[in-house]
Amino acid sequence: MLLRRRWTSKIALGVAALLTPTLLGTTAAAAPAAGPGPSVTAPATSSLNWQGCGGDIPATVRCATLKVPLDHRRPGGRKIDVALSRIRAADPAERRGVLIFNPGGPSGSGIFYPLALSGLLPQSVKDRYDLIGFDPRGVGASSPLACGTTTADERLTYRPYTEATFAQDVAWARDIADRCRNRNKETLRHITTRNTARDMDIVRAALGERRISYFGLSYGTYLGSVYTQLFPQRVDRFVLDSAVDPKRVWRGMGQSWAEQAEPAFDRWTEWTARHAARYGLGDTSAEVERLFWDIVARADREPLDLGGTRFDGAEVREYIRWEITHPSVAARTLGLLRDAAAGKPVPPFPTFVPTDNELASYLAIVCGDTRWPTDPAVYRADSRRDSVRYPLYGDSVSNIFPCAYWDRPVEPATKIDNKVPALIVQNAWDSQTPLAAALGLRRALKGSRLVTVDEGQGHGVYALGISACADDVATRYLTTGRLPARDVTCRADPLPEADARSASPGPAAAPARHPFAGS
Repeated sequence: MLLRRRWTSKIALGVAALLTPTLLGTTAAAAPAAGPGPSVTAPATSSLNWQGCGGDIPATVRCATLKVPLDHRRPGGRKIDVALSRIRAADPAERRGVLIFNPGGPSGSGIFYPLALSGLLPQSVKDRYDLIGFDPRGVGASSPLACGTTTADERLTYRPYTEATFAQDVAWARDIADRCRNRNKETLRHITTRNTARDMDIVRAALGERRISYFGLSYGTYLGSVYTQLFPQRVDRFVLDSAVDPKRVWRGMGQSWAEQAEPAFDRWTEWTARHAARYGLGDTSAEVERLFWDIVARADREPLDLGGTRFDGAEVREYIRWEITHPSVAARTLGLLRDAAAGKPVPPFPTFVPTDNELASYLAIVCGDTRWPTDPAVYRADSRRDSVRYPLYGDSVSNIFPCAYWDRPVEPATKIDNKVPALIVQNAWDSQTPLAAALGLRRALKGSRLVTVDEGQGHGVYALGISACADDVATRYLTTGRLPARDVTCRADPLPEADARSASPGPAAAPARHPFAGS
Protein backbone atom coordinates (compact mmCIF):
# COMPACT_ATOMS: atom_id res chain seq x y z
CA MET A 1 0.00 0.00 0.00
CA LEU A 2 1.18 3.42 -0.89
CA LEU A 3 2.01 4.95 2.46
CA ARG A 4 2.69 1.79 4.39
CA ARG A 5 6.45 2.28 4.84
CA ARG A 6 6.74 5.77 6.28
CA TRP A 7 3.33 6.04 7.91
CA THR A 8 3.52 2.62 9.55
CA SER A 9 6.75 3.47 11.34
CA LYS A 10 5.54 6.92 12.38
CA ILE A 11 2.19 5.64 13.57
CA ALA A 12 3.71 2.74 15.46
CA LEU A 13 5.85 5.20 17.38
CA GLY A 14 2.87 7.45 18.05
CA VAL A 15 0.62 4.65 19.24
CA ALA A 16 3.37 3.13 21.35
CA ALA A 17 3.98 6.44 23.04
CA LEU A 18 0.31 6.86 23.81
CA LEU A 19 -0.24 3.34 24.94
CA THR A 20 2.66 2.30 27.62
CA PRO A 21 7.29 31.74 2.56
CA THR A 22 4.81 34.24 3.92
CA LEU A 23 1.40 33.56 2.42
CA LEU A 24 -0.92 36.10 0.84
CA GLY A 25 -4.17 34.30 1.45
CA THR A 26 -7.89 34.65 1.37
CA THR A 27 -10.60 32.68 3.04
CA ALA A 28 -12.75 31.31 0.21
CA ALA A 29 -16.19 29.81 0.40
CA ALA A 30 -16.92 26.56 -1.39
CA ALA A 31 -18.20 27.30 -4.89
CA PRO A 32 -21.18 25.45 -6.36
CA ALA A 33 -20.35 22.34 -8.34
CA ALA A 34 -22.07 19.24 -9.61
CA GLY A 35 -24.99 18.00 -7.55
CA PRO A 36 -24.71 15.14 -5.08
CA GLY A 37 -26.51 12.52 -7.14
CA PRO A 38 -28.78 10.24 -5.08
CA SER A 39 -30.11 11.92 -1.97
CA VAL A 40 -28.53 11.06 1.36
CA THR A 41 -30.71 10.59 4.40
CA ALA A 42 -28.78 11.80 7.41
CA PRO A 43 -29.45 10.21 10.81
CA ALA A 44 -29.83 12.27 13.93
CA THR A 45 -26.78 13.06 16.01
CA SER A 46 -28.19 10.95 18.85
CA SER A 47 -27.72 7.81 16.72
CA LEU A 48 -24.03 7.83 17.66
CA ASN A 49 -23.39 6.05 20.93
CA TRP A 50 -19.77 6.85 21.82
CA GLN A 51 -18.06 4.25 24.01
CA GLY A 52 -14.61 3.09 24.93
CA CYS A 53 -12.81 1.35 22.08
CA GLY A 54 -11.62 -1.56 24.21
CA GLY A 55 -8.24 -3.19 24.51
CA ASP A 56 -5.37 -0.88 25.42
CA ILE A 57 -6.80 2.12 23.58
CA PRO A 58 -6.81 5.15 25.90
CA ALA A 59 -10.10 6.47 27.21
CA THR A 60 -9.55 9.71 25.29
CA VAL A 61 -10.39 7.75 22.13
CA ARG A 62 -14.09 6.94 21.78
CA CYS A 63 -15.67 4.61 19.24
CA ALA A 64 -19.13 4.31 17.72
CA THR A 65 -20.91 2.49 14.91
CA LEU A 66 -23.20 4.25 12.45
CA LYS A 67 -25.78 2.59 10.22
CA VAL A 68 -25.79 3.74 6.59
CA PRO A 69 -27.76 2.53 3.55
CA LEU A 70 -26.06 -0.17 1.53
CA ASP A 71 -27.62 1.37 -1.58
CA HIS A 72 -27.94 5.14 -1.24
CA ARG A 73 -30.60 5.13 -3.96
CA ARG A 74 -32.76 3.17 -1.52
CA PRO A 75 -32.16 4.84 1.85
CA GLY A 76 -34.90 2.81 3.50
CA GLY A 77 -33.41 -0.51 2.48
CA ARG A 78 -30.65 -2.67 3.93
CA LYS A 79 -28.18 -0.97 6.25
CA ILE A 80 -24.48 -1.63 6.81
CA ASP A 81 -22.07 -0.48 9.53
CA VAL A 82 -19.50 2.29 9.44
CA ALA A 83 -17.14 2.18 12.42
CA LEU A 84 -15.94 5.54 13.78
CA SER A 85 -13.46 6.83 16.32
CA ARG A 86 -12.97 10.27 17.83
CA ILE A 87 -10.60 12.30 19.95
CA ARG A 88 -12.14 15.57 21.12
CA ALA A 89 -10.51 18.90 20.30
CA ALA A 90 -7.92 19.71 22.93
CA ASP A 91 -9.13 23.29 23.45
CA PRO A 92 -12.95 23.62 23.46
CA ALA A 93 -12.68 27.40 23.29
CA GLU A 94 -10.70 27.15 20.03
CA ARG A 95 -12.69 24.28 18.53
CA ARG A 96 -13.70 24.79 14.90
CA GLY A 97 -15.20 21.42 13.98
CA VAL A 98 -14.14 17.94 12.91
CA LEU A 99 -11.13 16.77 10.89
CA ILE A 100 -11.99 13.47 9.22
CA PHE A 101 -9.07 11.34 8.13
CA ASN A 102 -8.58 8.67 5.47
CA PRO A 103 -5.21 6.90 5.28
CA GLY A 104 -5.50 5.59 1.73
CA GLY A 105 -6.11 2.26 0.15
CA PRO A 106 -8.59 1.49 -1.10
CA SER A 107 -8.73 -0.87 1.88
CA GLY A 108 -6.99 1.31 4.46
CA SER A 109 -8.52 1.09 7.92
CA GLY A 110 -8.70 4.51 9.56
CA ILE A 111 -10.30 3.65 12.89
CA PHE A 112 -7.07 3.98 14.90
CA TYR A 113 -5.61 6.96 13.10
CA PRO A 114 -6.89 9.66 15.48
CA LEU A 115 -4.65 8.06 18.09
CA ALA A 116 -1.68 8.12 15.74
CA LEU A 117 -2.41 11.61 14.47
CA SER A 118 -2.54 12.92 18.02
CA GLY A 119 1.18 12.17 18.17
CA LEU A 120 1.98 13.75 14.79
CA LEU A 121 -0.18 16.81 14.20
CA PRO A 122 0.79 20.20 15.64
CA GLN A 123 -1.01 21.28 18.80
CA SER A 124 -2.70 24.18 17.03
CA VAL A 125 -4.57 21.70 14.81
CA LYS A 126 -5.44 19.37 17.69
CA ASP A 127 -6.78 22.35 19.63
CA ARG A 128 -9.25 23.19 16.86
CA TYR A 129 -10.56 19.87 15.63
CA ASP A 130 -12.11 16.68 16.84
CA LEU A 131 -9.99 14.02 15.12
CA ILE A 132 -12.31 11.55 13.41
CA GLY A 133 -11.26 8.19 12.02
CA PHE A 134 -13.40 5.66 10.23
CA ASP A 135 -13.22 2.35 8.45
CA PRO A 136 -14.74 2.87 4.99
CA ARG A 137 -17.58 0.57 3.99
CA GLY A 138 -16.35 -2.97 3.40
CA VAL A 139 -13.15 -2.40 5.38
CA GLY A 140 -12.12 -3.57 8.83
CA ALA A 141 -14.97 -3.12 11.30
CA SER A 142 -17.36 -1.61 8.71
CA SER A 143 -19.33 -4.61 7.41
CA PRO A 144 -16.13 -6.12 6.01
CA LEU A 145 -15.94 -7.87 2.67
CA ALA A 146 -14.30 -11.26 2.20
CA CYS A 147 -13.54 -13.09 -1.03
CA GLY A 148 -12.03 -16.27 0.40
CA THR A 149 -8.57 -15.57 -0.97
CA THR A 150 -5.44 -17.36 0.20
CA THR A 151 -1.87 -16.25 0.81
CA ALA A 152 -0.94 -17.61 -2.61
CA ASP A 153 -3.60 -15.37 -4.19
CA GLU A 154 -2.55 -12.34 -2.21
CA ARG A 155 1.23 -12.35 -2.19
CA LEU A 156 1.67 -11.01 -5.73
CA THR A 157 -1.52 -9.25 -6.75
CA TYR A 158 0.17 -7.45 -9.64
CA ARG A 159 1.73 -10.31 -11.60
CA PRO A 160 4.65 -10.11 -14.03
CA TYR A 161 3.77 -10.95 -17.60
CA THR A 162 5.25 -13.94 -19.38
CA GLU A 163 3.67 -15.69 -22.31
CA ALA A 164 4.15 -19.04 -20.57
CA THR A 165 2.11 -18.01 -17.50
CA PHE A 166 -0.45 -15.69 -19.10
CA ALA A 167 -3.17 -18.35 -19.36
CA GLN A 168 -2.69 -19.10 -15.64
CA ASP A 169 -2.92 -15.39 -14.84
CA VAL A 170 -6.18 -15.13 -16.80
CA ALA A 171 -7.62 -18.08 -14.88
CA TRP A 172 -6.47 -16.56 -11.57
CA ALA A 173 -8.09 -13.19 -12.36
CA ARG A 174 -11.38 -14.83 -13.35
CA ASP A 175 -11.37 -17.04 -10.26
CA ILE A 176 -10.78 -14.12 -7.86
CA ALA A 177 -13.60 -12.12 -9.46
CA ASP A 178 -15.95 -15.11 -9.26
CA ARG A 179 -15.12 -15.73 -5.61
CA CYS A 180 -15.71 -12.10 -4.68
CA ARG A 181 -18.99 -12.00 -6.56
CA ASN A 182 -20.29 -15.28 -5.15
CA ARG A 183 -19.49 -14.36 -1.53
CA ASN A 184 -20.85 -10.81 -1.71
CA LYS A 185 -23.78 -11.02 -4.09
CA GLU A 186 -25.78 -8.09 -2.65
CA THR A 187 -22.93 -6.03 -1.29
CA LEU A 188 -20.02 -5.95 -3.71
CA ARG A 189 -21.42 -3.58 -6.33
CA HIS A 190 -22.15 -0.94 -3.67
CA ILE A 191 -18.57 -0.75 -2.29
CA THR A 192 -17.43 2.27 -4.29
CA THR A 193 -15.69 5.57 -3.68
CA ARG A 194 -18.87 7.51 -4.47
CA ASN A 195 -20.78 5.58 -1.81
CA THR A 196 -18.00 6.03 0.73
CA ALA A 197 -18.16 9.78 0.07
CA ARG A 198 -21.92 9.62 0.69
CA ASP A 199 -21.23 7.74 3.92
CA MET A 200 -18.89 10.57 4.94
CA ASP A 201 -21.73 13.03 4.53
CA ILE A 202 -23.95 10.92 6.75
CA VAL A 203 -21.10 10.89 9.28
CA ARG A 204 -21.00 14.68 9.02
CA ALA A 205 -24.69 14.95 9.80
CA ALA A 206 -24.49 12.41 12.61
CA LEU A 207 -21.72 14.48 14.19
CA GLY A 208 -23.96 17.53 14.03
CA GLU A 209 -21.63 19.45 11.72
CA ARG A 210 -22.69 21.77 8.92
CA ARG A 211 -19.36 21.24 7.13
CA ILE A 212 -16.35 18.98 7.55
CA SER A 213 -12.62 19.39 7.26
CA TYR A 214 -10.64 16.49 5.90
CA PHE A 215 -7.11 15.09 5.67
CA GLY A 216 -6.75 12.44 2.97
CA LEU A 217 -3.63 10.54 1.98
CA SER A 218 -2.97 8.85 -1.35
CA TYR A 219 -6.24 7.13 -2.32
CA GLY A 220 -7.73 9.39 0.34
CA THR A 221 -7.07 12.33 -1.99
CA TYR A 222 -9.42 10.77 -4.53
CA LEU A 223 -12.06 10.08 -1.90
CA GLY A 224 -11.76 13.69 -0.76
CA SER A 225 -12.01 15.06 -4.28
CA VAL A 226 -15.12 12.96 -4.94
CA TYR A 227 -16.66 14.42 -1.78
CA THR A 228 -15.92 17.95 -3.03
CA GLN A 229 -17.76 17.14 -6.26
CA LEU A 230 -20.79 15.53 -4.62
CA PHE A 231 -21.11 17.84 -1.60
CA PRO A 232 -19.34 21.12 -2.41
CA GLN A 233 -21.30 23.16 0.15
CA ARG A 234 -20.28 20.75 2.93
CA VAL A 235 -16.54 21.30 2.43
CA ASP A 236 -14.59 23.30 4.97
CA ARG A 237 -10.79 22.79 4.84
CA PHE A 238 -9.46 19.85 2.81
CA VAL A 239 -5.79 18.76 2.79
CA LEU A 240 -5.05 16.23 0.05
CA ASP A 241 -1.62 14.66 0.50
CA SER A 242 0.12 12.66 -2.28
CA ALA A 243 -2.43 12.93 -4.99
CA VAL A 244 -4.32 10.62 -7.31
CA ASP A 245 -5.17 12.01 -10.74
CA PRO A 246 -8.96 11.61 -11.02
CA LYS A 247 -8.72 11.25 -14.80
CA ARG A 248 -6.52 8.15 -14.45
CA VAL A 249 -8.49 6.02 -12.00
CA TRP A 250 -7.82 3.20 -11.74
CA ARG A 251 -5.85 1.27 -14.36
CA GLY A 252 -4.17 4.42 -15.57
CA MET A 253 -2.93 5.28 -12.08
CA GLY A 254 -1.45 1.79 -11.77
CA GLN A 255 0.34 2.24 -15.06
CA SER A 256 1.68 5.59 -13.84
CA TRP A 257 3.69 3.71 -11.20
CA ALA A 258 5.60 2.00 -13.97
CA GLU A 259 6.04 5.23 -15.94
CA GLN A 260 7.40 7.14 -12.96
CA ALA A 261 9.52 4.28 -11.62
CA GLU A 262 11.89 4.62 -14.58
CA PRO A 263 13.13 8.19 -13.94
CA ALA A 264 13.17 7.44 -10.21
CA PHE A 265 15.33 4.38 -10.88
CA ASP A 266 17.75 6.42 -13.01
CA ARG A 267 17.98 9.06 -10.32
CA TRP A 268 18.65 6.41 -7.71
CA THR A 269 21.43 4.69 -9.69
CA GLU A 270 23.12 8.07 -10.14
CA TRP A 271 22.83 8.76 -6.40
CA THR A 272 24.17 5.32 -5.50
CA ALA A 273 27.14 5.76 -7.85
CA ARG A 274 27.96 9.11 -6.21
CA HIS A 275 28.08 7.25 -2.89
CA ALA A 276 30.17 4.36 -4.17
CA ALA A 277 32.64 4.76 -1.32
CA ARG A 278 29.89 3.93 1.17
CA TYR A 279 27.93 1.24 -0.67
CA GLY A 280 30.40 -0.27 -3.15
CA LEU A 281 27.70 -1.01 -5.74
CA GLY A 282 29.35 0.65 -8.73
CA ASP A 283 31.29 3.77 -9.63
CA THR A 284 28.86 4.79 -12.36
CA SER A 285 25.10 4.67 -12.70
CA ALA A 286 25.55 2.13 -15.52
CA GLU A 287 27.45 -0.19 -13.18
CA VAL A 288 24.76 0.06 -10.49
CA GLU A 289 22.06 -0.62 -13.07
CA ARG A 290 23.92 -3.61 -14.48
CA LEU A 291 24.38 -5.08 -11.00
CA PHE A 292 20.66 -4.78 -10.32
CA TRP A 293 19.56 -6.43 -13.56
CA ASP A 294 22.14 -9.19 -13.12
CA ILE A 295 20.56 -9.94 -9.73
CA VAL A 296 17.07 -9.92 -11.26
CA ALA A 297 18.19 -12.40 -13.92
CA ARG A 298 19.78 -14.58 -11.24
CA ALA A 299 16.56 -14.53 -9.19
CA ASP A 300 14.52 -15.43 -12.28
CA ARG A 301 16.68 -18.51 -12.79
CA GLU A 302 16.56 -19.48 -9.12
CA PRO A 303 14.71 -17.41 -6.49
CA LEU A 304 16.92 -15.75 -3.88
CA ASP A 305 16.77 -16.82 -0.25
CA LEU A 306 16.19 -13.55 1.60
CA GLY A 307 16.23 -14.56 5.22
CA GLY A 308 13.96 -17.54 4.71
CA THR A 309 11.63 -16.09 2.07
CA ARG A 310 12.31 -16.76 -1.60
CA PHE A 311 12.06 -13.89 -4.08
CA ASP A 312 12.02 -14.29 -7.83
CA GLY A 313 13.08 -11.56 -10.23
CA ALA A 314 9.66 -9.90 -10.37
CA GLU A 315 9.53 -9.63 -6.59
CA VAL A 316 13.06 -8.18 -6.53
CA ARG A 317 11.94 -5.58 -9.09
CA GLU A 318 8.91 -4.69 -7.01
CA TYR A 319 10.96 -4.39 -3.83
CA ILE A 320 13.42 -1.96 -5.38
CA ARG A 321 10.66 -0.05 -7.20
CA TRP A 322 9.13 0.70 -3.81
CA GLU A 323 12.40 1.66 -2.12
CA ILE A 324 14.10 3.87 -4.71
CA THR A 325 12.43 7.05 -3.50
CA HIS A 326 14.56 6.55 -0.34
CA PRO A 327 18.03 6.21 -1.92
CA SER A 328 19.99 5.04 1.12
CA VAL A 329 17.43 2.36 1.93
CA ALA A 330 17.38 1.07 -1.64
CA ALA A 331 21.19 1.08 -1.85
CA ARG A 332 21.47 -0.93 1.33
CA THR A 333 18.87 -3.37 0.03
CA LEU A 334 20.74 -3.82 -3.25
CA GLY A 335 23.85 -4.73 -1.24
CA LEU A 336 21.89 -7.39 0.62
CA LEU A 337 20.46 -8.70 -2.66
CA ARG A 338 24.00 -8.97 -4.02
CA ASP A 339 25.02 -10.96 -0.95
CA ALA A 340 22.03 -13.26 -1.31
CA ALA A 341 22.79 -13.84 -5.00
CA ALA A 342 26.30 -14.86 -3.95
CA GLY A 343 24.87 -17.40 -1.53
CA LYS A 344 25.57 -15.42 1.64
CA PRO A 345 23.01 -15.38 4.46
CA VAL A 346 21.04 -12.14 4.79
CA PRO A 347 18.48 -10.90 7.33
CA PRO A 348 14.80 -11.54 6.63
CA PHE A 349 13.15 -9.28 4.09
CA PRO A 350 9.75 -8.10 5.35
CA THR A 351 6.93 -9.08 3.04
CA PHE A 352 3.54 -7.46 3.18
CA VAL A 353 0.74 -9.87 2.35
CA PRO A 354 -2.74 -8.33 2.53
CA THR A 355 -5.49 -10.00 4.44
CA ASP A 356 -8.50 -11.36 2.61
CA ASN A 357 -10.46 -8.26 3.66
CA GLU A 358 -7.74 -5.88 2.44
CA LEU A 359 -7.61 -7.56 -0.96
CA ALA A 360 -11.40 -7.84 -1.24
CA SER A 361 -12.09 -4.20 -0.37
CA TYR A 362 -9.24 -3.02 -2.59
CA LEU A 363 -10.64 -4.90 -5.56
CA ALA A 364 -14.18 -3.76 -4.84
CA ILE A 365 -13.15 -0.11 -5.19
CA VAL A 366 -10.71 -0.26 -8.11
CA CYS A 367 -12.97 -2.60 -10.08
CA GLY A 368 -16.28 -1.03 -9.04
CA ASP A 369 -15.37 2.63 -9.57
CA THR A 370 -14.46 2.33 -13.25
CA ARG A 371 -14.87 0.02 -16.22
CA TRP A 372 -11.76 -2.04 -17.12
CA PRO A 373 -10.96 -3.74 -20.44
CA THR A 374 -12.65 -7.15 -20.67
CA ASP A 375 -10.59 -8.72 -23.47
CA PRO A 376 -7.47 -10.62 -22.25
CA ALA A 377 -5.77 -9.71 -25.52
CA VAL A 378 -5.70 -6.06 -24.42
CA TYR A 379 -3.76 -6.99 -21.28
CA ARG A 380 -1.38 -9.23 -23.20
CA ALA A 381 -0.59 -6.49 -25.73
CA ASP A 382 -0.22 -3.79 -23.07
CA SER A 383 2.06 -5.97 -20.95
CA ARG A 384 4.30 -6.80 -23.88
CA ARG A 385 4.55 -3.13 -24.79
CA ASP A 386 5.11 -1.86 -21.24
CA SER A 387 7.68 -4.52 -20.37
CA VAL A 388 9.87 -2.80 -22.97
CA ARG A 389 8.88 0.79 -22.20
CA TYR A 390 9.06 0.42 -18.42
CA PRO A 391 11.15 -2.66 -17.63
CA LEU A 392 11.09 -2.21 -13.86
CA TYR A 393 7.35 -2.67 -13.41
CA GLY A 394 5.48 -2.12 -16.67
CA ASP A 395 4.56 -5.73 -17.34
CA SER A 396 3.10 -6.23 -13.86
CA VAL A 397 0.72 -3.27 -13.77
CA SER A 398 -0.52 -3.84 -17.34
CA ASN A 399 -1.11 -7.57 -16.90
CA ILE A 400 -4.54 -9.16 -16.50
CA PHE A 401 -6.36 -8.24 -13.28
CA PRO A 402 -9.57 -9.47 -11.62
CA CYS A 403 -11.29 -6.23 -12.71
CA ALA A 404 -11.41 -7.67 -16.23
CA TYR A 405 -14.12 -10.05 -14.98
CA TRP A 406 -15.94 -7.71 -12.59
CA ASP A 407 -19.57 -6.77 -13.01
CA ARG A 408 -20.15 -3.48 -14.80
CA PRO A 409 -20.01 -0.55 -12.33
CA VAL A 410 -23.36 0.67 -11.03
CA GLU A 411 -22.38 4.31 -11.69
CA PRO A 412 -19.78 5.96 -13.91
CA ALA A 413 -16.61 7.29 -12.36
CA THR A 414 -16.98 10.72 -10.83
CA LYS A 415 -15.77 13.55 -13.05
CA ILE A 416 -13.94 16.00 -10.80
CA ASP A 417 -14.36 19.54 -12.09
CA ASN A 418 -15.11 22.24 -9.52
CA LYS A 419 -13.82 25.35 -7.80
CA VAL A 420 -13.98 24.07 -4.24
CA PRO A 421 -10.94 25.30 -2.25
CA ALA A 422 -8.48 22.61 -1.15
CA LEU A 423 -4.76 22.27 -0.44
CA ILE A 424 -2.75 19.61 -2.30
CA VAL A 425 0.69 18.70 -0.94
CA GLN A 426 3.09 16.56 -2.95
CA ASN A 427 6.66 15.30 -2.97
CA ALA A 428 8.41 15.89 -6.30
CA TRP A 429 10.05 12.43 -6.25
CA ASP A 430 7.06 10.37 -5.17
CA SER A 431 6.74 7.63 -7.81
CA GLN A 432 3.71 6.04 -6.13
CA THR A 433 1.42 9.01 -6.62
CA PRO A 434 3.67 11.02 -8.91
CA LEU A 435 3.86 14.77 -9.30
CA ALA A 436 2.08 14.44 -12.65
CA ALA A 437 -0.93 13.04 -10.77
CA ALA A 438 -0.93 15.99 -8.35
CA LEU A 439 -0.89 18.35 -11.32
CA GLY A 440 -3.88 16.47 -12.71
CA LEU A 441 -5.78 16.86 -9.45
CA ARG A 442 -4.80 20.54 -9.33
CA ARG A 443 -6.35 21.06 -12.78
CA ALA A 444 -9.53 19.28 -11.72
CA LEU A 445 -9.88 21.21 -8.44
CA LYS A 446 -9.70 24.70 -9.88
CA GLY A 447 -10.06 26.39 -6.51
CA SER A 448 -7.16 24.45 -5.01
CA ARG A 449 -3.51 25.29 -4.43
CA LEU A 450 -0.58 22.91 -4.84
CA VAL A 451 2.43 22.75 -2.52
CA THR A 452 5.29 20.87 -4.20
CA VAL A 453 8.23 19.75 -2.09
CA ASP A 454 11.25 20.14 -4.38
CA GLU A 455 13.52 17.10 -3.98
CA GLY A 456 10.94 15.66 -1.60
CA GLN A 457 11.34 11.90 -1.34
CA GLY A 458 8.93 9.17 -0.40
CA HIS A 459 5.17 9.02 -0.18
CA GLY A 460 3.38 11.39 2.16
CA VAL A 461 4.30 14.92 3.24
CA TYR A 462 2.31 16.56 6.02
CA ALA A 463 3.55 16.05 9.59
CA LEU A 464 6.14 13.48 8.48
CA GLY A 465 9.29 15.59 8.78
CA ILE A 466 9.64 15.98 5.01
CA SER A 467 9.47 19.78 4.77
CA ALA A 468 8.91 22.31 7.52
CA CYS A 469 7.84 24.77 4.83
CA ALA A 470 5.08 22.46 3.52
CA ASP A 471 3.99 21.66 7.07
CA ASP A 472 3.67 25.38 7.83
CA VAL A 473 1.49 25.97 4.77
CA ALA A 474 -0.82 23.07 5.64
CA THR A 475 -1.06 23.97 9.32
CA ARG A 476 -1.79 27.60 8.51
CA TYR A 477 -4.56 26.53 6.16
CA LEU A 478 -6.13 24.17 8.70
CA THR A 479 -5.99 26.74 11.49
CA THR A 480 -6.88 29.93 9.59
CA GLY A 481 -8.55 28.78 6.36
CA ARG A 482 -6.14 30.85 4.27
CA LEU A 483 -4.94 29.20 1.10
CA PRO A 484 -1.77 30.50 -0.54
CA ALA A 485 -2.42 33.13 -3.21
CA ARG A 486 -0.71 30.86 -5.73
CA ASP A 487 0.91 27.46 -5.90
CA VAL A 488 3.96 27.07 -3.67
CA THR A 489 7.27 25.27 -4.04
CA CYS A 490 8.96 24.27 -0.78
CA ARG A 491 12.36 22.80 -0.13
CA ALA A 492 12.74 19.40 1.42
CA ASP A 493 14.42 19.38 4.81
CA PRO A 494 17.94 17.93 4.73
CA LEU A 495 18.01 14.18 5.20
CA PRO A 496 20.13 12.89 8.09
CA GLU A 497 23.49 11.58 6.98
CA ALA A 498 22.46 8.08 8.00
CA ASP A 499 18.81 7.33 7.34
CA ALA A 500 17.38 5.90 10.57
CA ARG A 501 15.56 3.26 8.60
CA SER A 502 18.91 1.89 7.44
CA ALA A 503 20.13 1.21 10.95
CA SER A 504 18.36 -2.12 11.34
CA PRO A 505 20.03 -5.30 10.08
CA GLY A 506 17.52 -5.79 7.25
CA PRO A 507 15.28 -3.76 4.94
CA ALA A 508 13.07 -1.32 6.78
CA ALA A 509 9.62 -2.42 5.68
CA ALA A 510 7.74 -4.50 3.19
CA PRO A 511 6.75 -3.13 -0.19
CA ALA A 512 3.05 -2.68 -0.56
CA ARG A 513 0.87 -4.86 -2.70
CA HIS A 514 -2.00 -2.38 -3.01
CA PRO A 515 -0.27 0.90 -3.65
CA PHE A 516 -2.95 3.45 -2.77
CA ALA A 517 -2.85 3.02 0.97
CA GLY A 518 -1.29 4.58 3.95
CA SER A 519 -2.29 2.10 6.57
